[in-house]
Amino acid sequence: MSTILAIRHVAFEDLGSFERLLQARGHDIRYVDAVTDDLAALPHDDPAPVFVLGGPIGAYEEAIYPFLKDELRFIEKRLATKLPIFGICLGAQLMARALGARVYPAPAKELGWAPIALTAAGERSVLKPIGSGPVLHWHGDTFDLPAGATRLASTAICENQAFSFGPNALALQFHIEAEAQGLERWYVGHTMELALASITVPTLRAQSREFAAAAASRGNACLTAWLDAL
Repeated sequence: MSTILAIRHVAFEDLGSFERLLQARGHDIRYVDAVTDDLAALPHDDPAPVFVLGGPIGAYEEAIYPFLKDELRFIEKRLATKLPIFGICLGAQLMARALGARVYPAPAKELGWAPIALTAAGERSVLKPIGSGPVLHWHGDTFDLPAGATRLASTAICENQAFSFGPNALALQFHIEAEAQGLERWYVGHTMELALASITVPTLRAQSREFAAAAASRGNACLTAWLDAL
């Protein structure tokens, strides 16, 4: 039985529906709190998959959040050794930056449930079960496609929504792991962001009740395909 590392930046942005699937496949899960744990001490060469989760900060803000330096170094080493790594939202942006790409504010914030467009490569990839969504978007930044990476999904606002880098690295700027009940914690944790975006919690809750279960099911199918391909 392997132990999977999940690096998180806020406690409520966790593995969501992925957690039960990973445990059902016989994996233990160890959450690493990026803000307070010693990321420099993490073993980057463990063959078990690593997940880098979301958070409300920028992948370029290491002057404000110094722990990002160690996190980026860990991700760089992980990518260099071609061992499995899966980034979600901030995690995807950190992977892009670790690969030398620019991360920066998007033309507009994407927040809420909306469709996604898979590229031709995305249709042939482990993301095929997503189809056109909808998926949960919750980000204000985006990134350039790293050199050597394959674009897998886009939206009208952000051309680069997902990419793969070799067979074992997958990065998604959107969320396919979020569950309606778990999102109740997001509504509290991100209350100011929602208010500034003029999005009401009842509206977002209603959308989550409509879309989250099917989206998580499709997300688990994607995760299963990724794990099976490792």
